[in-house]
Amino acid sequence: MARGMIMLVSLVCLLAGAFSVVKGEDPYVFYTWDVTYGTLSPLGVPQQVILINGQFPGPRINGSSNNNFVINVFNKLDEPILFTFLGVQHRKNSWQDGTPGTQCPIPPGTNFTYHFQIKDQIGTFFYYPTTGLHRAAGGFGPIRVFSRLLIPVPYPDPEDEFDFIIGDWHTKSHSTLRKFLDSGRSIGRPDGVLINGKSAKGDGKDDSLFTMKAGKTYKFRVCNVGMKNSLNFRVQNHPLKLVEMEGSHVVQNMYDSLDVHVGQCFTALVVADKEPKDYYVVASTRFSKTQVVGKGIIRYENGKGPASPELPEAPVGWAWSLNQFRSFRWNLTASAARPNPQGSYKYGQIPINRTIKLVHSISRGQGKLRYALNGVSHVEPETPMKLAEYYGIVDKVFKYNNMPDQPPANLDNMVEGPNVLNITFRQFVEIIIENHEKSVQSYNLDGYSFFAVAIEPGKWSPEKRKNYNLLDALSRHTIQVFPKSWAAILLTFDNAGMWNLRSEILENRYLGQQLYISNLSENKSLRDEYNLPDFVLKCGIVKDMPVPPPLYT
Repeated sequence: MARGMIMLVSLVCLLAGAFSVVKGEDPYVFYTWDVTYGTLSPLGVPQQVILINGQFPGPRINGSSNNNFVINVFNKLDEPILFTFLGVQHRKNSWQDGTPGTQCPIPPGTNFTYHFQIKDQIGTFFYYPTTGLHRAAGGFGPIRVFSRLLIPVPYPDPEDEFDFIIGDWHTKSHSTLRKFLDSGRSIGRPDGVLINGKSAKGDGKDDSLFTMKAGKTYKFRVCNVGMKNSLNFRVQNHPLKLVEMEGSHVVQNMYDSLDVHVGQCFTALVVADKEPKDYYVVASTRFSKTQVVGKGIIRYENGKGPASPELPEAPVGWAWSLNQFRSFRWNLTASAARPNPQGSYKYGQIPINRTIKLVHSISRGQGKLRYALNGVSHVEPETPMKLAEYYGIVDKVFKYNNMPDQPPANLDNMVEGPNVLNITFRQFVEIIIENHEKSVQSYNLDGYSFFAVAIEPGKWSPEKRKNYNLLDALSRHTIQVFPKSWAAILLTFDNAGMWNLRSEILENRYLGQQLYISNLSENKSLRDEYNLPDFVLKCGIVKDMPVPPPLYT
């Protein structure tokens, strides 16, 4: 279906909600979610999963740049839950970020309404639950953000668009996996890889994921919603033309396959120009001793013949993946929702105000497994730190700058507690993430896109800046860090609020490998940050406290 037709349909009716235009404002999109448990067998073993409106994965969110999204979540689980919308920038509104440091979780048997605007963004994203290990049970789904109709897109409208929600999967319940981590154990290797909640058996009885018409071009939106493993995505006999990644139009290169690290998304065009029959879509684990493979069927309309059992091979080694990262370039000639439509945003010429170097570490002392950044392992307090900040009771909940900007000489002396870093509003900051481990890491920064200027082997030092891409690095929201390597990102901290910088590796995040960045504007202006919403949930020590007067005017 053409992009224009998709947008026309979304203006008339959305399956999960209704669309209406409020005079004087950007359009609104409304959704209602019923979050429940259900029993499914994604890998042939019955297990408890999280359903949204009875669906696994959850329903798609559709919208356009600058739309206002209103999502009413009814929590019908037996424990609190929160959702974050990965990569979607809530401008001035960390109250809606869906992380435990900024919001109280939604109690069982109650509802909460998210209300945020996707300002000046386009692309492929996804949502997932941030509480406990709920992500290991589901609760995730795709997000499509289209360009406004008057903004040209640097490729013709496709015939249709397909979402591929891929990720590693365990047959053990999320509560069992959580007990593993709490007892000092890792969650271990996955039992399989899912594509849209299932994996084809290859016995000739598999239903197709999608159907294509011969000669037509299709847009594939792919997100790795998994817990631990980088995945390689490929389509049997069909190359992928990469056109967008995490909100940025890219220089359009062809790839036989694409590595998708945990938390990352991309959009590619696929031409249905092969023999009309069935073909496999493959997602397999990377950088692991044993390759775990997930499959799905793509079917040609009126095609005859099953998919060949000979699957396309995955690449080997992380050097291949590093070279692929280096091939990604921002399309500076494309009009889009980005810092400057003419491509003249000269981020490479902005003086760096502050450098933060993060090194992660692992502790197994006294049988207790913990992960840390610069020797600090984050622990969520009972009261969300953003609420404590607004209520003026920071001293009762956390301390700022518990973590140094540079890693200490001895990372073995790990401390536990809330990890909150102060950043001066509108500072241009360089963040280095150095990986001393043997596994690939993946990090996300909520509320922002940043320029991913370099990934290189070895250790970082200031002279490495000469190797940065200071012209057309992608503006994105996640970055992978390969073993014994470092990554560098640059960004302006111009989105006031409190934002989560975290490992997207689920067990690492759960066990402390994250921090929050408090970015407050001294102007106390509504142009920079919203006041505490009337409908915000309250918990911890602020639960029964009177609401302070508005801080911003």
